[in-house]
Amino acid sequence: MNEIEKKKISKFLSLILRHQPESIGLTLDENGWAPVDELRAKSALKGMFFSFDELEEVVETNNKKRFAFNDDKTKIRASQGHSIDIDLALKTQQPPDYLYHGTAETNIVSILGKGIERRNRQHVHLSADKETATKVGMRHGKPVILTIRTGKMYEDGLPFYLSANGVWLTDFVDPQYISK
Repeated sequence: MNEIEKKKISKFLSLILRHQPESIGLTLDENGWAPVDELRAKSALKGMFFSFDELEEVVETNNKKRFAFNDDKTKIRASQGHSIDIDLALKTQQPPDYLYHGTAETNIVSILGKGIERRNRQHVHLSADKETATKVGMRHGKPVILTIRTGKMYEDGLPFYLSANGVWLTDFVDPQYISK
C-alpha cells in the first residue's frame, strides 16, 4: 500500500474513531473500542474499502500511533484526540517537570490570557519534546512553542494522563503555568 492510500485510510479512521462513528452507523463501546470486522463492513458500505492487512499496516506504521488494537486484534480504537464522550480508562500519572504545547502565533494572546482549553476535545494535548510541539503548531500557522510547568501543576493537584501513543493529557492549563 502506498503512502497516499495509507493517509486516506488514516484520515478516515480518525474521523470515525475520534469524532463521528455514527456517520457509518458504528457504535463505540464506553472505552472507544470498535469491532474490527464491523468497522470494515460498515466502512465498505460507505465506499471506504480496506483489508485487515491494510488496516494493520495503517495502525503499525502511523508515525503518531493514533490507533491501537486490543490484544487479539479484534477491536480497534483511537489512542486520544476524541471529541466524543468516551473513557480511555487512563490512569493518573506524574508528568515530567516540563511539557510543551505547540500552537499558532495568532493564538498566543488568547492563551496567555485565558489558558489552554480543551475546546471540543476531551483533553488538552501536551508534547514531551519541542520537536513534536513544533510540528503540531505548524499545522495551525506560524508555530510558537509554549513551555508548561507540568511538575508544578501536578504538585498543585491537577491530574495528568499518558495516552497509548505518548501524548500527555490534562483538562486545562491555567496561564500561571505557561511560559513562552
